[in-house]
Amino acid sequence: MQRNQHRRCLILSTLGACLLALGGCGVPPGMAAPAAPSAPSSAIHVLTPGRSVAVTTTQTLKLERVNDSRCKVGAVCVWAGYVSYSFILSDANGETPFTLSDSMPGGSPASTLQKLTFTLLSVEPAAPPALHAPEPNYRVTVKVSSP
Repeated sequence: MQRNQHRRCLILSTLGACLLALGGCGVPPGMAAPAAPSAPSSAIHVLTPGRSVAVTTTQTLKLERVNDSRCKVGAVCVWAGYVSYSFILSDANGETPFTLSDSMPGGSPASTLQKLTFTLLSVEPAAPPALHAPEPNYRVTVKVSSP
């Protein structure tokens, strides 16, 4: 019995020494550690017409205007119309315009430009304004994500 305990002690101490030795392993001096895979990042921004927000350290996103041709509440219309949102992505190389819409024919609620994906999440007001109402204060919520 004492022999088994001695053997267990020897095995455990050897195993402990091995673990300590492995813990000291690392990247040899002068060599860079491999980069950890970067997780996708995303942010949600709420914009009003004419406002800009920084989406990266070098890029800004501006909601240029809201194009609302929907039939106003209380009006008689030939067609329902649609609403779209015109954006400008700016960086040191210039400006890239794009449009998001979940109701415009041929439009899309998402667009990918310069390795960024812009997704229309929500808009306020969701319903068209009344016939003689002033133009609403639009608020557009956009998700900006990168791979």
